[in-house]
Amino acid sequence: MADHGESRVAHPGLITFSVMLATVMQVLDTTIVNVALPHMQGALSATQDQIAWLLTSYIVATAIATPLTGWASGRLGRKRVFMWSVAVFTLMSLFCGIAGSLSEMVLFRILQGIAGAALVPLSQSILLDAYPREKHGSAMALWGVGIMIGPILGPTLGGYLTEYANWRWVFFINLPVGVLAWVMIGSFVSETRRHRDIPFDMIGFAFLSLGIGALQLMLDRGERLDWFDSGEIVVEAALALLGFYIFTAHAATTQHPFLSLRLLADRNYATSLLFIFIVGIILFATLALMPPFMEQLLGYPVLMTGLLLAPRGLGTMISMMVVGRLMARIDPRWIIITGFLLTAESLWEMSGFNLDVSDWDLVRTGIVQGLGLGAIFVPLSAIAYATLEPEYRNEAASVFSLLRNLGSSVGISIMVAQISRSMQENHLTIAESINPFNPWFWQQGMQPVLDPASQSGLAVLNAMVVRQAGLIAYTNDFVVMMWLALLTAPLVLMLKERPAGGK
Repeated sequence: MADHGESRVAHPGLITFSVMLATVMQVLDTTIVNVALPHMQGALSATQDQIAWLLTSYIVATAIATPLTGWASGRLGRKRVFMWSVAVFTLMSLFCGIAGSLSEMVLFRILQGIAGAALVPLSQSILLDAYPREKHGSAMALWGVGIMIGPILGPTLGGYLTEYANWRWVFFINLPVGVLAWVMIGSFVSETRRHRDIPFDMIGFAFLSLGIGALQLMLDRGERLDWFDSGEIVVEAALALLGFYIFTAHAATTQHPFLSLRLLADRNYATSLLFIFIVGIILFATLALMPPFMEQLLGYPVLMTGLLLAPRGLGTMISMMVVGRLMARIDPRWIIITGFLLTAESLWEMSGFNLDVSDWDLVRTGIVQGLGLGAIFVPLSAIAYATLEPEYRNEAASVFSLLRNLGSSVGISIMVAQISRSMQENHLTIAESINPFNPWFWQQGMQPVLDPASQSGLAVLNAMVVRQAGLIAYTNDFVVMMWLALLTAPLVLMLKERPAGGK
């Protein structure tokens, strides 16, 4: 059986293809369902709040189960855990597709999230072991394509399947992919050594799960419940703080913690966790904001929105392929800084969007942002493990994926909350100037359609105010993310240029 190390393995290309099938399937599933929710709501006779649990249950289950990956793969074997994860995820996709009630669907989504939690971190550690250290940049480029493309293509594919087939096909599409991935993983991926003496830290796992679960619930439900004006959100915030505090204190004092804090002693890895958290904020917050911006404010249909956002993935793919080759020649830190600057430049252009923005401007800024995020993701994913011992890769990869997911949850929650609050403030400010004494009305010739004294005129004016208030809110969010990218760029120099000890 294979052990962690730098030894060459047979069929690295086939190993890459097999694990990437599973990774893309899992990552795609995080966004492909979003488009189908309105159709599922009617079919399952659910309210809007109830149908949202299909997303919440999956996200919370995945977040809680992700840290288990390191312990399970060490105790049971990485290949065995990976194959079971693919099998259960595929089976739960089938059950989700044939579910007849909301309760069934929520149960299957929870099990699907638990099974899928291991796929992303294990695929990363398998690829790191499949290639020699000098090719880790290229390996992480291939892995990054799946991680970054899935969320971008999800809404497009989900919209197409829902429009021309049935919402159930957003789950059925996983079946052939999962079966093929399972067969290929069983054929080409080698098993790792099993460490049966690894104890399970139940206390650490319980309090970490409490912290993660409570935090995810708070972030997911905060906007709907008006944040800390809700007793539920206050309780969830308190439980999250309590869980993380007790977990940290326990991990620092017990002999065999659930997650080793020694990982944070590696400067490259600890710093990379900060950066991947920020990448999660920028990438997923932007992906969450663009569809409603284009559909609600600009009037694009779902399919056209997906098509105009898809070129962002093209920019990511190009960037990752190029960067994977450049890493052996250029200091990876400068590539990451360039990526943050490209991302900031695209967000600066997006902050100048208006209600007449052209299709080309939407595509062009998306491509530039894709180039930037690709330039960040590949070297960051490689440099995070450059000075880390190979035996820590499974555990480190699970924490790396967890921080990326938490970043996306935090980013989406903060940016959506900011938009909601900003829209109300902007609406109030703009509405104050809507009166017959405003010179703008005289410039319009006091058209009856804009007469605030009539019901129809008031409705038209309100619609205009809502769109303008929304535009200002969205562009303000783009400015915030731009500054986040700019302020993060110099911190990249905290990373070590070359691994210590000649590694």
